[in-house]
Amino acid sequence: MAPVLYMVPYSQPVRATLMTIKALNIEIELQEVSLIDKQQLSSTFTKLNPQHTVPTLVEDDGFVLWESHAIMPYLVDKYGKEDDPLYPKDLRKRATINQRLHFNNGVLFTLNVLGPIIYQGEGTISEEKVSRVREAYAFLETFLDRHKWVAGDWVTIADFAIIATVTSLDVVVPVGEEIYPNVYAWMRRAEGLPYYDENRRGLEIIKNMVTKKLA
Repeated sequence: MAPVLYMVPYSQPVRATLMTIKALNIEIELQEVSLIDKQQLSSTFTKLNPQHTVPTLVEDDGFVLWESHAIMPYLVDKYGKEDDPLYPKDLRKRATINQRLHFNNGVLFTLNVLGPIIYQGEGTISEEKVSRVREAYAFLETFLDRHKWVAGDWVTIADFAIIATVTSLDVVVPVGEEIYPNVYAWMRRAEGLPYYDENRRGLEIIKNMVTKKLA
């Protein structure tokens, strides 16, 4: 039996996980959980994941793992090549990737610009939030200085995590090419990846959701 991924397609962490799955060519069953209908709070789901978050991975032997930044390294270690460049064995390379993943989880994702719009009906974004997003873009601009990808000169799972978050933030706080040329160029390179459609599909959903909420 194939592993099961509980997900909602527009979620940034889900999109990052789906890109990883596509890059590794893993056969997986997708089970959609409606966050708007609060299906994640059902007793069935909370037995699997008491934090009731997506994505949640369930292996065929019953092993359960949630949090995309834990799932993606696990998938590469289990299903990737012997020393897969997506998450290589070299300690220093991994350390850089881990730092970028923590940056995504601890800085970018905590900006929480879209959640209040989608789930709480907020119709505006404060200048304080916009300023914080732009500060985060500036950090990323520095990471990408003299590098093609966020952890070096090759694609890693850190790119999957951060591109899903940044393209979502870009819906309401655009990444200006003149102000953040490195970030802008990196986004265009990411669009050319053979597994980028896993991000694009969910991103289109979130764009439509936000546009309707802000209309």
